[in-house]
This record gives sequence, C-alpha cells and structure tokens, in this order.
Amino acid sequence: MKPRVYLLTRTRLDIETFLAFLREEGTDWARSPHATESEEAVEIAGRVCYMSFGEKQSPRRNGDYIQNLIRQGHESVLEHANWTFLLAGVSRAFTHQLVRHRVGFAFSQLSQQYHEETDAEFVEPAHLEQSPLALAAWRKAVEVSQESYRVIIDSLSKLEGTPGLEFSQKEFKRAIRSAARSVLPNATETKIVVTANARALRHFFKIRGSIPGDIEMREVAAALFNLVRREAPSLFGDFTLEKLSDGSPSLVHSNAKD
Repeated sequence: MKPRVYLLTRTRLDIETFLAFLREEGTDWARSPHATESEEAVEIAGRVCYMSFGEKQSPRRNGDYIQNLIRQGHESVLEHANWTFLLAGVSRAFTHQLVRHRVGFAFSQLSQQYHEETDAEFVEPAHLEQSPLALAAWRKAVEVSQESYRVIIDSLSKLEGTPGLEFSQKEFKRAIRSAARSVLPNATETKIVVTANARALRHFFKIRGSIPGDIEMREVAAALFNLVRREAPSLFGDFTLEKLSDGSPSLVHSNAKD
C-alpha cells in the first residue's frame, strides 16, 4: 500500500479587493505574469510591510522577489500561503511523527474510538521485502492483532449495560473500541486531513524529506512536494526531488548540497 495524497484547498486571492486598496492608497502594483495566487499572496504580504508599490516597487519579478525573501531568511510572509491535503494509505506510525509538527500545521485524523477497525488494512514497511522471515513474522503479528481486535469487540459487545459498562450506546461503543484498539499495531492504515502553510512545509521538507531510513516519510514528503511545487514553484524552487539507489524518493534542499 502506497501513500495517497489529495489536495483539497489552496490559497485564494481576491485580487479586486486588493487593487481597490491600492487605489485608495493612491498607488499601483506591477504584477508579474504567470505568478500563482499563492505566490502573489506572499509577494503582497512582503510588499505591504514596506508599502513598496508604485514608484517604490523594486524591478524584481515575483519569483525573484520571493527567492530574495527566502535567501534573507524573511520567511514569515510565506505563512500566508497554505494548502489542505487529505492523506490516505499511511500508517499510524507515520502520523505519530507527522503530528509532532505543530507550528503552521493543523490535523484532523480518523478516530479509532468512533470508527470500526475490524476490517482495517495495514501498511507494510518497505524494508520487510528484503527478508522473507521478517515479512512472515510481520504478517503473523498483524493477523494476530486483527483477530484479537475482533475478539475483544465481539466479547465486550455482549456486556452492554453490565456493571462498569452502564453507558449510553454512544459511550459504550467508544469504551469497547478504546479497549480493542489497544492491540492494533502502528502499521494500521489511517486517514488524516492536514493543513499547512508554505513556511511550515519548507521546514517539514528540510528535516523529513531525505531521511534514508524512513521510506514512508520520504514518499509522503515527495507527494506533497509534487503538489505544492505546481501550486507555487517560486516558494519551493530550492528543493529538488531525487532518487536513492532503491528507487525511492529523496527530497533535498539546495543548502544541503553545499
């Protein structure tokens, strides 16, 4: 099972409202052709800091302007560009790491307390392919955990209303699923909605995109990068997507090559 990444929302710029603001200020803006809404939102935020419009506007086009901001370390304005993604086919081991990225991120994940996991799928770690013995052990452990989950759910379901389980039906189901989920492994497949701004994504790409021993993390980072690179190439132009010897992706920041 491979990670699947879907782009749900993107930055939208109400250009007419902004141009009305400029007219009220008695100035104008030389827009760069072909800049995306995300790129223009970042440029606007940067220029408003100095009101560098009209005669005060530098000759830099949008891409050069953004690259200069990044080189100078003035990345706070990148926080105005954001996207929402739906990630599926990923493991809970992966999301346990992902949700450690708090600044600039928002998360909404599939709940094992409310969602029945009897027919859950599992994400097989890539390195298991190199050892038939390890793969067999992993599959056996997953099979045992899934069967244990079913037994716990079935057994506890028959005890509704007994002492210690006098809950509403909603809370009773939450209680037995909470007990049953404790045997599920980190490999359990999950879904998660992630919203992140450009600055946070850049940080994520830098520290997560090229970890040799974590293929799943690199695969998700590469999938996210491919989406946002099309959305705002100027914001992520200093990253390159390469391949390791096993063919898996590695996302490298230009500074890492220096």
